[in-house]
Amino acid sequence: MLNATVKNVTDRIIARSEATRRPYLDRMAAAKSKGPSRAHLSCSGQAHAYAGAGVDQDALATKSAGNLGIVTAYNDMLSAHQPYERFPGLIREAVREAGGTAQVAGGVPAMCDGVTQGEAGMELSLFSRDVIAMATGVSLSHNVYDAAVFLGVCDKIVPGLVIGAQAFGHLPAVFVPAGPMTSGIANDDKAKVRQEFAKGECGRDKLMASEMAAYHGPGTCTFYGTANTNQMLMEFMGLHLPGSSFVTPNTELRDELTKEAAKRSLSLSALGNNYTPTCDILDEKAFVNGIVGLMVTGGSTNLLIHLLAMARAGGIVLDWQDFADLSEAIPLLARVYPNGLADVNHFHAAGGLGYLIGELLNGGLLHADTKTIAGEGLENYTAEPFLSDDGLTWRAGTNVSLNEKIVRPLNDPFQENGGLSHMTGNLGTGVMKVSAVAAEHRIVEAPVRVFHDQEDAKTAFKNGELTEDVIIVVRFQGPKANGMPELHSLTPLLQIMQGRGQKVALVTDGRMSGASGKVPSAIHVSPEALDGGPIAYLKDGDVVRLDAVAGDLQILTEGVLDREPAVADLSAYETGVGRELFQAFRASVGSADTGASVFGV
Repeated sequence: MLNATVKNVTDRIIARSEATRRPYLDRMAAAKSKGPSRAHLSCSGQAHAYAGAGVDQDALATKSAGNLGIVTAYNDMLSAHQPYERFPGLIREAVREAGGTAQVAGGVPAMCDGVTQGEAGMELSLFSRDVIAMATGVSLSHNVYDAAVFLGVCDKIVPGLVIGAQAFGHLPAVFVPAGPMTSGIANDDKAKVRQEFAKGECGRDKLMASEMAAYHGPGTCTFYGTANTNQMLMEFMGLHLPGSSFVTPNTELRDELTKEAAKRSLSLSALGNNYTPTCDILDEKAFVNGIVGLMVTGGSTNLLIHLLAMARAGGIVLDWQDFADLSEAIPLLARVYPNGLADVNHFHAAGGLGYLIGELLNGGLLHADTKTIAGEGLENYTAEPFLSDDGLTWRAGTNVSLNEKIVRPLNDPFQENGGLSHMTGNLGTGVMKVSAVAAEHRIVEAPVRVFHDQEDAKTAFKNGELTEDVIIVVRFQGPKANGMPELHSLTPLLQIMQGRGQKVALVTDGRMSGASGKVPSAIHVSPEALDGGPIAYLKDGDVVRLDAVAGDLQILTEGVLDREPAVADLSAYETGVGRELFQAFRASVGSADTGASVFGV
């Protein structure tokens, strides 16, 4: 039987979305009714589209077995996306065997928040999601494709691809992961070296050696940040092949999964008898399943923005109260760094997503009756892929945890509720990732120290100014102010302060990485400072209370909101490193609690 909270949240999302979901589905139905798009192109248009197709040119012109569009985020600067260099060849080979064709429809940008962390380029990061969505639209706009596969992994790439895919929701879409890199040094050891460097206890040579040992080869970073949270979502929401998220790159199993993903996408097109468009898969139940996956695994806070934007692209309206209510009903069943010592390879070996989905289905905490690229029902995602003499097959996955320090059964969770907390009060509304925050640190009441730039906070720390209990406020970091950069480079100094016995917390209208961990951080605070939110009224010494248990975000000092709000000089955020190209985005972007998108509500 379906859990009452899961049902109630789903029902209210359906009701809330009625006015926007129906017009979206009507648009998709109209697109479906036109049939395969290539049939409507002129002969000249088709000749242009097929001229570079080489050995596939004749098949494209004379046969109708289906043409697969490949939308790729390949580049070889990012370890997570470097494996995609080989994927178009594998995909073409696979669909030829099935009688079809495949073409690279277009590329989308893929930037790394790890590389740009603490740098000016980070201010373009969130906006890159919407650029990716638009680039996806351009890629598929030629209307010569019967289905599509999407090659993308990391932070903004998967959400952007999902938004773009829904604009062409009458087409089937299969998302194809590249997999995590093999395990390097332990994440906890890496974090210790970062703290040593922040304290001045080791030199850059030791820091560099540690980082290179951690990020050492092709594939996704192995901690459970935004990139790997994206991969989890694609399975919970039915857009990956079952069990495919965390298979490492450049292995035979990875290659066979890529080929099967291509054939599966083409098999779901309107040319066959198993037509399964994306708009039918990504319904309200699929998004609730995604939120449940976020909670049960303690995933990245970035998805509290991305899921809102992804859902709205299909006419579905989520809000943070949906996340909060589901968090109360969903236990935390996984410990993956930064919420534990294991990395995603250890998590996958211990039973991984298939085990968790099975536990949640048995407990009535997921919608079992969703459509997926693997067929009807989420039960398909309890199976795991294997190679046999007959090729790629799926077998029943484990129904017991293979390491209870990493994944646990529903009747013995790490904690009784999910890993995220929604906080509201006279300081606004925000969110906190609590899955790695110890119980004794989840309530902090202290004077604030206010900064308009994270570099100023670092300087204050280095100057010995932050030695007492303090809530650090970094404002004018919202989407309208400077694109809402992540402030993860503050994490080492915050952890040092906490380790010294200080009560410490962070409040910001900016973002933290999916790697945010042990220090309580109220992030995505809305309204943002530039919009005149209460965070703009704070001054050094005002007392604030963060209570992740009760969900409170309160200014305790009297009279704060009677002041004039602070005004910041944001001119330094307007030019350089491509910032000037995004002026229109900053001017039109929505608030964090609606998805921080330029596409409206």
